[in-house]
Amino acid sequence: MYDDDHILKAKIELLNKTNMVDYAMDIHKSLYHTEEVPQDMVERRVEVVARLKSQEEAAAPLVAFLQNAAAVQELRADKQYNLQMLNEKYQIGSVQIEALYQYAKFQFECGNYSGAADYLYQYRALCTNSERSLSALWGKLAAEILMQNWDIALEELNHLKEIIDSKNFASPLNQVQSRIWLMHWSLFIFFNHDNGRTLIIDLFNQDKYLNVIQTSAPHLLRYLATAFVVNKRRRPQFKDFIKVIQQEQHSYKDPITEFLACVYVNYDFDGAQKKMRECEEVILNDPFLCKRVEESNFSTVPLRDEFLENARLFIFETYCRIHQRIDMRVLAEKLNLNYEEAERWIVNLIRGSKLDAKIDSQTGTVTMEPNHPNVYEQLIDHTKALNGRTYKLVSQLLEHAQAQAAR
Repeated sequence: MYDDDHILKAKIELLNKTNMVDYAMDIHKSLYHTEEVPQDMVERRVEVVARLKSQEEAAAPLVAFLQNAAAVQELRADKQYNLQMLNEKYQIGSVQIEALYQYAKFQFECGNYSGAADYLYQYRALCTNSERSLSALWGKLAAEILMQNWDIALEELNHLKEIIDSKNFASPLNQVQSRIWLMHWSLFIFFNHDNGRTLIIDLFNQDKYLNVIQTSAPHLLRYLATAFVVNKRRRPQFKDFIKVIQQEQHSYKDPITEFLACVYVNYDFDGAQKKMRECEEVILNDPFLCKRVEESNFSTVPLRDEFLENARLFIFETYCRIHQRIDMRVLAEKLNLNYEEAERWIVNLIRGSKLDAKIDSQTGTVTMEPNHPNVYEQLIDHTKALNGRTYKLVSQLLEHAQAQAAR
């Protein structure tokens, strides 16, 4: 999409805001085909090296202690005991612990994410300041994301979520902001983790987080909608999500959410066909949705292909609920396929027991078999989410009671 020189200039601009001066110098040399670098880069490097040495010296006593396996075994779960023991036996106090935080942050800015993650983990084990500890956890999450340690990053994300959900913030707005940050950062994990398509629904579709999306970050509906389209196991929750799409369709528009509105709200199949083409373009240009099979374990096929396959199935299923006999040519047009492709696609559905229908090749029609819903299946469907809803209701009641008690 962009030429190499344009990308290299953008990288230098981005790196200028960090301490990764050597990396910026290497890119400058590649961009301008020279071994010379600007004087400001040279001066910046001298400054960064001097600060690194200063930070290293300040944190050295605690770093040396943490590298001593025998000494580390003296630490306990009681942070107050640890602080007293460190001060009495090793002359390490709050100044050195704070220096470790600053040193970890500086390592992060230098691009040493592994070192930063280790130091932040050790800092949190000693820190007694809850705000500082929370900041360190954000840094640890960022470092794991940048190292693409998706399983560990997921653990840190869940830990962070627990803190955000249970912490007493100075203002409800701060809690909302933290949830917005958490959801944005989570996209890196969910669109790279093996179980990402399920995990994103688990987080984004919770009432607290869905409310935040609707009020403050509606653009995140694109990712939740995509996860629902490619996740066939979440159909009961999908019905509730369509209601959200219906509520938000006048305040937020996105080709993916509009596609769902066309199919399930407005029954506009011509509009759905058009939106499906736009969805393909959106997926190809979205940094999270454009994942390919060699870059991610998110799917066994490119996400675009899986999305389009399920999108056609959505159109077909909904169209068949309205019509008992369907002209194959009309159906092919609705599915954005030619006649032969549409016929082959429907045959595969019938063979896979996903469709109870017959194809009449002479008349070029598909006849749907009558489907009488089983009353027991209906009862099971309606009660499937009862446990989850009860849990949510009890949680809301407890939160309300705690808020009243705090007042």
